[in-house]
Amino acid sequence: MKNLTNALIIVLCLAAAYAFFYLVLGAEGNFTDPKTGAVDFHNPQNALGMIYTGGPLVGLLLACILLAITYTVERALSIGKASGSGNMSAFASNVVGMVRNGKYAEAVKACDAQKGSLANVLRSAVERFEKVEGDGKLNNEQKLGEVQRVIDENMNLETPLLEKNLVIISTVASISTMIGLLGTTVGMIRAFAALGAGGTVSAQQLSIGISEALYNTAGGLAAAIIAIVAYNYFTNKVDSFVYTMDEAILDLMETLSIRIGGKL
Repeated sequence: MKNLTNALIIVLCLAAAYAFFYLVLGAEGNFTDPKTGAVDFHNPQNALGMIYTGGPLVGLLLACILLAITYTVERALSIGKASGSGNMSAFASNVVGMVRNGKYAEAVKACDAQKGSLANVLRSAVERFEKVEGDGKLNNEQKLGEVQRVIDENMNLETPLLEKNLVIISTVASISTMIGLLGTTVGMIRAFAALGAGGTVSAQQLSIGISEALYNTAGGLAAAIIAIVAYNYFTNKVDSFVYTMDEAILDLMETLSIRIGGKL
């Protein structure tokens, strides 16, 4: 399902990018001479027309920019949702304090109110501890081991959700520069072909080749900058998020160890 959703997003971005490329950038009005009314797709009249002369690879670069923006917004919303409704550190301290005083039901309610990844992990830990605390068949170490097992299971479920789609942002950052370089190379080939043609050098063909090279370079750099900044930002955000979760879990386990008198 995840791969299908990503494939659909990529297809939609490609469709939107090429629709914009052909219908907006390639509109006849961008190539209509205001004096004669003639349409010449080799003679752009404005900036939109000039970008269109960059060639079909510009559409692909527009798709890369759209993908970078789309997944940046998606990650911002997802990580924001995973953070929950309040400050994570304050929430964790509050829950640990409730557990320290044996207020398990209140701790669970606080987790339900907070929501998010940390709340899910802490709630599962508190609920599991409440069940095993009075179990005479388990020693203290086994009780804490049961809680730790539940925590590990939930962490294995929550952490991938935080890192989801970062690889796509990283891929966009890499391939957009390659696509831009390819467009630059094609444009320079066209420019040098115009210079090397026999007879009079066509300034128009030469300028189109140079434009194709420069606009592809600019498009590739724009997509790469957005993707690289987003990837680094969210990678740091996830690392900080996981560190906060680990710190909260450590505090909770220390509190549980004290409550049952276990020393690990």
